[in-house]
Amino acid sequence: MIEYAQRFIKPLLIVILVQIYPVSAQDIAAQTIDLNEEIISVNLSGDKVQVGVYTTILKSKKPTRLAVLLPGYPSVVRPVVENGAMTNSRLSGNFLIRSRHFLVDETIASLIVDCQSDSGDYCSSAYQASKQRQEDVDKLIAEVKRRTPSISEVWLIGTSMGTISSSFMPIHNPSGYAGAIHTASITEPYARNSYRELGGFDYKKTAVPQYFVHHAADPCFLTTYAGAKSITDKYKIPLITVTGGSDFKGEACKAFTEHGFRGKEQDVMRNIGAIIKTSRADQLLIN
Repeated sequence: MIEYAQRFIKPLLIVILVQIYPVSAQDIAAQTIDLNEEIISVNLSGDKVQVGVYTTILKSKKPTRLAVLLPGYPSVVRPVVENGAMTNSRLSGNFLIRSRHFLVDETIASLIVDCQSDSGDYCSSAYQASKQRQEDVDKLIAEVKRRTPSISEVWLIGTSMGTISSSFMPIHNPSGYAGAIHTASITEPYARNSYRELGGFDYKKTAVPQYFVHHAADPCFLTTYAGAKSITDKYKIPLITVTGGSDFKGEACKAFTEHGFRGKEQDVMRNIGAIIKTSRADQLLIN
């Protein structure tokens, strides 16, 4: 049993965050019943560690594509893995994390990326935009590929604040990835409490294919659909529009509203999987 979280998370903080993201360990275990998960870690400079959760389907021995999952605010995961399943984390409710079982199959493995170990409770936007972030995550990816030599393509998938990483990492390492998929992307970098790093970001400088996935009714003022439409029109990037969903609850920018594709997780992840397998966006509307 690997309990990375015990090294970094105080028990009281775990309780508070589980209340914020109310996904039980039983729910998570049920979602991962056909999956095998393990903590992957690499040493960084000093005493820092970069950790991720590597997920494969049990019956697949040779996945060929790795989906690197870059979760949203505060982008600090601190996962706990027990008996081949992630049973807890600070971001269990995050769209990418709670929906990973819809993405992973015989050919696609996933890697949930934590923030480096001395980041505290917040993975800063400046760090996520930096070359250091790219290098730290790439060390983790290299370890996964060492363990699974069949992986030939690496795809970046960010959501919300995590799209800072999925936007900047291909800039810092143009040949490192097969593509980048930005979901519920930050589109209003100059809004209050937003992330200035994406202000004036030039998506033409990104050498890899890019795709946006956005809910038409996203209520978050940092991730407006109008903003996503403006960016994708300007840079000729495919935009996959999501409509509908169910059981919305919580604040506008939290994980269980349209911002987190609540009720549409399976459809969105299956669409993302199709993009990863074909390098095309054939379905531009999910309803």
